[in-house]
Amino acid sequence: MKQQPHLSGTGVALVTPFRNKAIDFPALSRLIEHTIQGGVDFIVSLGTTGEAITQSQEECREVLSHTVREVNGRVPVVAGLFGSNYTEKLVNVLKVYDFDGIAAIMSSSPAYSKPSQEGIYQHYMAVAEASPVPIIIYNVPGRTCSNIEAETTLRLARSSSKFIAVKDASGDLAQAISILKGKPEHFQVWSGEDPLTLPMIACGATGAISVIANAFPKPFSGMVRHAMAGELQAARRQNNLLHDIHPYLYADGNPAGIKGALEMIGICSKETRIPLMPLTDKTYRALHDTLEKAGLLP
Repeated sequence: MKQQPHLSGTGVALVTPFRNKAIDFPALSRLIEHTIQGGVDFIVSLGTTGEAITQSQEECREVLSHTVREVNGRVPVVAGLFGSNYTEKLVNVLKVYDFDGIAAIMSSSPAYSKPSQEGIYQHYMAVAEASPVPIIIYNVPGRTCSNIEAETTLRLARSSSKFIAVKDASGDLAQAISILKGKPEHFQVWSGEDPLTLPMIACGATGAISVIANAFPKPFSGMVRHAMAGELQAARRQNNLLHDIHPYLYADGNPAGIKGALEMIGICSKETRIPLMPLTDKTYRALHDTLEKAGLLP
Protein backbone atom coordinates (compact mmCIF):
# COMPACT_ATOMS: atom_id res chain seq x y z
CA MET A 1 0.00 0.00 0.00
CA LYS A 2 1.08 3.57 -0.65
CA GLN A 3 2.28 5.56 2.32
CA GLN A 4 -0.60 7.08 4.22
CA PRO A 5 -1.25 10.58 2.87
CA HIS A 6 -1.53 13.59 5.14
CA LEU A 7 -5.17 14.44 4.76
CA SER A 8 -6.94 16.78 7.14
CA GLY A 9 -8.59 20.17 7.14
CA THR A 10 -10.70 21.18 4.16
CA GLY A 11 -11.29 18.78 1.33
CA VAL A 12 -13.43 20.02 -1.55
CA ALA A 13 -15.78 17.68 -3.40
CA LEU A 14 -15.23 19.16 -6.85
CA VAL A 15 -18.11 19.58 -9.27
CA THR A 16 -17.61 18.44 -12.84
CA PRO A 17 -18.36 21.45 -15.07
CA PHE A 18 -20.42 20.80 -18.20
CA ARG A 19 -21.13 22.94 -21.25
CA ASN A 20 -23.49 21.77 -23.98
CA LYS A 21 -23.53 18.30 -22.38
CA ALA A 22 -19.73 17.89 -22.66
CA ILE A 23 -17.15 18.17 -19.87
CA ASP A 24 -15.84 21.72 -19.72
CA PHE A 25 -12.14 21.14 -19.04
CA PRO A 26 -11.13 24.85 -19.08
CA ALA A 27 -13.76 25.49 -16.40
CA LEU A 28 -12.48 22.51 -14.42
CA SER A 29 -8.99 24.05 -14.53
CA ARG A 30 -10.39 27.39 -13.28
CA LEU A 31 -12.20 25.60 -10.47
CA ILE A 32 -9.11 23.69 -9.36
CA GLU A 33 -7.06 26.88 -9.28
CA HIS A 34 -9.84 28.75 -7.47
CA THR A 35 -10.08 26.14 -4.71
CA ILE A 36 -6.33 25.72 -4.22
CA GLN A 37 -5.78 29.48 -4.11
CA GLY A 38 -8.70 29.63 -1.66
CA GLY A 39 -6.84 27.42 0.80
CA VAL A 40 -8.30 23.91 0.50
CA ASP A 41 -6.06 21.16 1.84
CA PHE A 42 -7.04 18.38 -0.54
CA ILE A 43 -9.31 17.73 -3.52
CA VAL A 44 -11.90 14.99 -3.99
CA SER A 45 -12.61 14.32 -7.65
CA LEU A 46 -15.71 12.51 -8.94
CA GLY A 47 -17.65 12.15 -5.72
CA THR A 48 -21.38 12.74 -5.41
CA THR A 49 -20.94 16.44 -6.17
CA GLY A 50 -18.84 15.52 -9.22
CA GLU A 51 -21.74 13.64 -10.87
CA ALA A 52 -19.55 10.62 -11.55
CA ILE A 53 -22.55 8.34 -11.99
CA THR A 54 -23.64 10.29 -15.09
CA GLN A 55 -20.23 9.98 -16.75
CA SER A 56 -18.76 7.16 -18.80
CA GLN A 57 -15.68 5.30 -17.60
CA GLU A 58 -13.63 7.14 -20.21
CA GLU A 59 -14.95 10.54 -19.07
CA CYS A 60 -14.21 9.70 -15.44
CA ARG A 61 -10.65 8.73 -16.32
CA GLU A 62 -10.21 11.96 -18.30
CA VAL A 63 -11.57 14.10 -15.47
CA LEU A 64 -9.35 12.39 -12.91
CA SER A 65 -6.23 12.61 -15.10
CA HIS A 66 -6.91 16.28 -15.87
CA THR A 67 -7.36 17.00 -12.17
CA VAL A 68 -4.10 15.29 -11.22
CA ARG A 69 -2.23 17.22 -13.92
CA GLU A 70 -3.71 20.58 -12.93
CA VAL A 71 -3.16 20.05 -9.21
CA ASN A 72 0.46 19.09 -9.98
CA GLY A 73 1.21 17.85 -6.49
CA ARG A 74 0.18 21.04 -4.71
CA VAL A 75 -2.44 19.24 -2.62
CA PRO A 76 -3.42 15.55 -2.40
CA VAL A 77 -6.07 14.23 -4.80
CA VAL A 78 -8.68 11.70 -3.67
CA ALA A 79 -10.69 9.69 -6.21
CA GLY A 80 -14.33 9.53 -5.13
CA LEU A 81 -15.84 7.21 -7.74
CA PHE A 82 -15.30 3.89 -5.98
CA GLY A 83 -18.71 3.18 -4.50
CA SER A 84 -20.75 0.22 -5.74
CA ASN A 85 -23.32 -2.33 -4.61
CA TYR A 86 -21.61 -4.96 -6.79
CA THR A 87 -18.70 -5.89 -4.55
CA GLU A 88 -16.96 -8.33 -6.91
CA LYS A 89 -17.07 -5.88 -9.81
CA LEU A 90 -15.63 -3.08 -7.64
CA VAL A 91 -12.85 -5.38 -6.42
CA ASN A 92 -11.91 -6.26 -9.99
CA VAL A 93 -11.79 -2.57 -10.95
CA LEU A 94 -9.56 -1.76 -8.00
CA LYS A 95 -7.10 -4.50 -8.92
CA VAL A 96 -6.34 -3.02 -12.35
CA TYR A 97 -7.01 0.74 -11.94
CA ASP A 98 -4.17 3.20 -12.48
CA PHE A 99 -3.80 5.11 -9.22
CA ASP A 100 -0.85 7.24 -10.30
CA GLY A 101 -1.18 10.62 -8.57
CA ILE A 102 -4.05 9.45 -6.35
CA ALA A 103 -3.51 9.72 -2.59
CA ALA A 104 -6.59 7.73 -1.56
CA ILE A 105 -10.02 6.59 -2.68
CA MET A 106 -13.38 7.45 -1.20
CA SER A 107 -15.88 4.61 -1.23
CA SER A 108 -19.56 5.02 -0.39
CA SER A 109 -21.38 2.10 1.15
CA PRO A 110 -23.51 -0.08 -1.15
CA ALA A 111 -26.64 1.75 -2.31
CA TYR A 112 -30.08 0.30 -3.06
CA SER A 113 -29.24 -3.19 -1.74
CA LYS A 114 -29.69 -2.05 1.89
CA PRO A 115 -27.21 -4.59 3.29
CA SER A 116 -26.91 -5.60 6.93
CA GLN A 117 -24.06 -4.24 9.03
CA GLU A 118 -22.21 -7.51 8.49
CA GLY A 119 -22.73 -7.16 4.74
CA ILE A 120 -21.36 -3.60 4.84
CA TYR A 121 -18.35 -4.80 6.83
CA GLN A 122 -17.59 -7.66 4.45
CA HIS A 123 -18.00 -5.35 1.43
CA TYR A 124 -15.46 -2.87 2.78
CA MET A 125 -13.01 -5.57 3.83
CA ALA A 126 -13.07 -6.90 0.26
CA VAL A 127 -12.37 -3.35 -0.94
CA ALA A 128 -9.47 -3.04 1.51
CA GLU A 129 -7.93 -6.30 0.32
CA ALA A 130 -8.05 -5.14 -3.32
CA SER A 131 -7.16 -1.46 -3.01
CA PRO A 132 -3.49 -0.47 -3.31
CA VAL A 133 -4.26 2.98 -1.84
CA PRO A 134 -5.81 4.11 1.47
CA ILE A 135 -9.59 4.21 1.78
CA ILE A 136 -12.00 6.85 3.07
CA ILE A 137 -15.31 5.35 4.13
CA TYR A 138 -18.24 7.45 2.95
CA ASN A 139 -21.41 7.17 5.02
CA VAL A 140 -24.28 8.97 3.30
CA PRO A 141 -27.55 7.27 4.33
CA GLY A 142 -29.67 9.85 2.53
CA ARG A 143 -28.36 8.44 -0.76
CA THR A 144 -27.61 4.80 0.06
CA CYS A 145 -30.68 4.13 2.24
CA SER A 146 -28.51 2.32 4.79
CA ASN A 147 -26.49 3.79 7.63
CA ILE A 148 -23.01 2.58 8.54
CA GLU A 149 -23.42 2.32 12.30
CA ALA A 150 -20.68 3.61 14.57
CA GLU A 151 -19.65 0.14 15.68
CA THR A 152 -19.27 -1.01 12.07
CA THR A 153 -17.09 1.99 11.25
CA LEU A 154 -14.96 1.32 14.32
CA ARG A 155 -14.72 -2.38 13.48
CA LEU A 156 -13.42 -1.50 10.01
CA ALA A 157 -10.97 1.06 11.38
CA ARG A 158 -9.59 -1.53 13.80
CA SER A 159 -9.48 -4.32 11.21
CA SER A 160 -7.33 -2.63 8.58
CA SER A 161 -4.97 0.34 8.52
CA LYS A 162 -6.09 0.97 4.93
CA PHE A 163 -9.14 2.70 6.36
CA ILE A 164 -7.84 6.16 7.21
CA ALA A 165 -11.04 8.16 7.71
CA VAL A 166 -14.80 8.31 7.47
CA LYS A 167 -16.69 11.08 5.73
CA ASP A 168 -19.78 11.22 7.91
CA ALA A 169 -22.78 12.65 6.07
CA SER A 170 -25.33 10.96 8.34
CA GLY A 171 -26.25 14.21 10.06
CA ASP A 172 -26.12 12.30 13.36
CA LEU A 173 -23.78 14.11 15.73
CA ALA A 174 -24.21 11.49 18.46
CA GLN A 175 -23.06 8.80 16.03
CA ALA A 176 -20.05 10.89 15.00
CA ILE A 177 -19.12 11.42 18.65
CA SER A 178 -19.28 7.65 19.25
CA ILE A 179 -16.80 7.12 16.40
CA LEU A 180 -14.55 9.92 17.66
CA LYS A 181 -14.59 8.47 21.17
CA GLY A 182 -13.72 4.92 20.13
CA LYS A 183 -11.54 5.28 17.03
CA PRO A 184 -7.92 4.11 16.76
CA GLU A 185 -5.28 6.80 16.59
CA HIS A 186 -4.65 6.53 12.83
CA PHE A 187 -8.31 7.01 11.90
CA GLN A 188 -9.93 10.40 11.24
CA VAL A 189 -13.52 11.62 11.18
CA TRP A 190 -14.52 14.30 8.68
CA SER A 191 -17.78 16.13 8.32
CA GLY A 192 -19.76 15.37 5.18
CA GLU A 193 -22.36 18.00 6.04
CA ASP A 194 -21.07 21.55 5.64
CA PRO A 195 -23.47 23.13 8.17
CA LEU A 196 -22.37 20.63 10.85
CA THR A 197 -18.63 21.02 10.32
CA LEU A 198 -18.00 23.48 13.14
CA PRO A 199 -19.77 21.43 15.85
CA MET A 200 -18.14 18.24 14.57
CA ILE A 201 -14.66 19.78 14.81
CA ALA A 202 -15.52 20.99 18.30
CA CYS A 203 -16.19 17.32 19.13
CA GLY A 204 -12.88 16.16 17.66
CA ALA A 205 -13.32 15.84 13.88
CA THR A 206 -10.29 16.85 11.83
CA GLY A 207 -11.99 18.57 8.92
CA ALA A 208 -14.58 18.21 6.21
CA ILE A 209 -15.15 17.23 2.62
CA SER A 210 -17.11 20.25 1.52
CA VAL A 211 -19.57 21.28 -1.18
CA ILE A 212 -19.62 25.03 -0.47
CA ALA A 213 -15.81 25.18 -0.70
CA ASN A 214 -16.15 24.86 -4.49
CA ALA A 215 -17.40 28.44 -4.66
CA PHE A 216 -16.21 29.89 -1.35
CA PRO A 217 -13.05 28.03 -0.36
CA LYS A 218 -11.47 30.91 1.52
CA PRO A 219 -14.16 31.49 4.18
CA PHE A 220 -14.92 27.79 4.58
CA SER A 221 -11.30 26.65 4.87
CA GLY A 222 -10.66 29.63 7.15
CA MET A 223 -13.50 28.49 9.39
CA VAL A 224 -12.05 24.97 9.51
CA ARG A 225 -8.56 26.23 10.37
CA HIS A 226 -9.82 28.51 13.11
CA ALA A 227 -11.98 25.74 14.56
CA MET A 228 -9.13 23.21 14.55
CA ALA A 229 -6.90 25.78 16.28
CA GLY A 230 -9.53 26.28 18.98
CA GLU A 231 -10.20 29.85 17.80
CA LEU A 232 -13.94 29.45 18.08
CA GLN A 233 -14.94 33.12 17.96
CA ALA A 234 -13.19 33.57 14.60
CA ALA A 235 -14.57 30.23 13.39
CA ARG A 236 -18.11 31.29 14.31
CA ARG A 237 -17.77 34.51 12.31
CA GLN A 238 -16.85 32.60 9.17
CA ASN A 239 -19.49 29.98 9.86
CA ASN A 240 -22.18 32.64 10.29
CA LEU A 241 -21.16 34.26 7.00
CA LEU A 242 -21.97 31.03 5.15
CA HIS A 243 -24.85 29.76 7.27
CA ASP A 244 -27.77 31.21 5.30
CA ILE A 245 -26.33 29.99 1.99
CA HIS A 246 -26.35 26.26 2.72
CA PRO A 247 -30.10 25.61 2.33
CA TYR A 248 -30.17 27.03 -1.20
CA LEU A 249 -27.34 24.75 -2.26
CA TYR A 250 -29.57 21.72 -1.65
CA ALA A 251 -33.06 23.08 -2.33
CA ASP A 252 -33.03 21.68 -5.88
CA GLY A 253 -30.50 18.94 -5.21
CA ASN A 254 -26.72 18.70 -5.13
CA PRO A 255 -24.77 19.78 -7.20
CA ALA A 256 -27.41 22.00 -8.80
CA GLY A 257 -27.10 24.57 -6.02
CA ILE A 258 -23.33 24.85 -5.90
CA LYS A 259 -23.15 24.96 -9.71
CA GLY A 260 -25.56 27.90 -9.60
CA ALA A 261 -23.25 29.69 -7.15
CA LEU A 262 -20.23 28.88 -9.33
CA GLU A 263 -21.97 30.39 -12.34
CA MET A 264 -22.65 33.57 -10.37
CA ILE A 265 -18.96 34.00 -9.55
CA GLY A 266 -17.81 33.19 -13.08
CA ILE A 267 -16.22 29.76 -12.66
CA CYS A 268 -18.50 27.49 -14.68
CA SER A 269 -22.00 26.99 -16.04
CA LYS A 270 -24.86 25.83 -13.83
CA GLU A 271 -25.46 22.96 -16.28
CA THR A 272 -26.04 19.49 -14.84
CA ARG A 273 -26.69 16.13 -16.48
CA ILE A 274 -30.09 14.47 -16.55
CA PRO A 275 -31.61 13.17 -14.31
CA LEU A 276 -30.32 16.14 -12.31
CA MET A 277 -31.64 19.52 -13.35
CA PRO A 278 -30.16 23.02 -12.93
CA LEU A 279 -31.46 25.39 -10.28
CA THR A 280 -34.95 26.70 -10.86
CA ASP A 281 -35.22 30.42 -11.53
CA LYS A 282 -36.82 30.91 -8.12
CA THR A 283 -33.98 29.23 -6.23
CA TYR A 284 -31.36 30.90 -8.43
CA ARG A 285 -32.72 34.35 -7.56
CA ALA A 286 -32.96 33.52 -3.86
CA LEU A 287 -29.39 32.20 -3.81
CA HIS A 288 -28.16 35.26 -5.71
CA ASP A 289 -29.84 37.60 -3.22
CA THR A 290 -28.38 35.70 -0.26
CA LEU A 291 -24.86 35.78 -1.70
CA GLU A 292 -25.21 39.47 -2.48
CA LYS A 293 -26.33 40.20 1.07
CA ALA A 294 -23.33 38.26 2.41
CA GLY A 295 -20.97 40.22 0.17
CA LEU A 296 -19.78 37.10 -1.63
CA LEU A 297 -20.50 38.09 -5.23
CA PRO A 298 -17.81 39.67 -7.45
